[in-house]
Amino acid sequence: MKVPFQRGAALLTAMIIVTLIATLASAMVWRQYRAVQIEAADRARAQAAWILQGALDFGRLILREDARGNQSEPVDHLGEAWATPLAEARLSTFLAAEAANTDDGPEAFLSGSLSDAQALYNLRNLVTGDKVPPAEQRTLERLCDSAAVPPGTASLIIDRLRASFSSGGDAGSTALRPKSLDQLTWLGLSSDTVDRLRPLMTLLPSPTPVNLNTAPREVIAALFDGLDLASAEQLVRARQVKPLRTVQDAKAFFPESVVISSERAAVASTYFIVNSRLRLDERVLEERALVQRRGLEMVVLDRQRVNQVLERKP
Repeated sequence: MKVPFQRGAALLTAMIIVTLIATLASAMVWRQYRAVQIEAADRARAQAAWILQGALDFGRLILREDARGNQSEPVDHLGEAWATPLAEARLSTFLAAEAANTDDGPEAFLSGSLSDAQALYNLRNLVTGDKVPPAEQRTLERLCDSAAVPPGTASLIIDRLRASFSSGGDAGSTALRPKSLDQLTWLGLSSDTVDRLRPLMTLLPSPTPVNLNTAPREVIAALFDGLDLASAEQLVRARQVKPLRTVQDAKAFFPESVVISSERAAVASTYFIVNSRLRLDERVLEERALVQRRGLEMVVLDRQRVNQVLERKP
């Protein structure tokens, strides 16, 4: 009777050993798979960072060449090269070893655009001086009415924005200092209100005039007292044929009662937004950078990752 019992014990021991080996092997395979996945993700992240950095450098190069060409007469308008967006292009077309062979390159597609940050009203104009300039307050109120935001939004922005800047924006203060329009939610504005204001205003590091060559009609109409949308639309259409060379050129399209201030309006810009979008395999990355043009030097003031999603292939 001992032989069958010994055989059963040996079989059970063998089964336990096989189970342990299978478990250890599965764990090793899983760890190896995770290591490969992590390495692939790190590689894709590094590739995306380099490609987006290249797109930003390309945008800075375009702005520098535009500044070089406009040294004698600083004018920025929507007919210049920087205002032409880059349609989505496959990077492997340029990176392939042979011009006729594009299958060896990565599945990466890049697109982007440059936009004039001074085409929008700058909320930083509200925090200069001891009091809010009356003209700036009226402009903000007209823009809020145009955006159809809740009543009292203009007063809320002025009070809390000035409070945040007067307090220094320290972590221990009552209000943090926002650095972008999205951060106005810190001051109590809803996300829907910020989205409504986004096409009309921005928040830049320093006060700036509005570029009449690039601003939408709603911003132009709100900028000056006594100006209506019809007159602003006239200017928008006329500048497509012949951009303004000086601020006073806008008088030909405005009523005689409108007083044009060179401190609040301009025909050239200093701040620009570089938008870039990358599709790398299944990942989509979008980045937005604020660039300040200081002569022929292009300084990156801020970079934000706008979106990072995973597209699932059917």
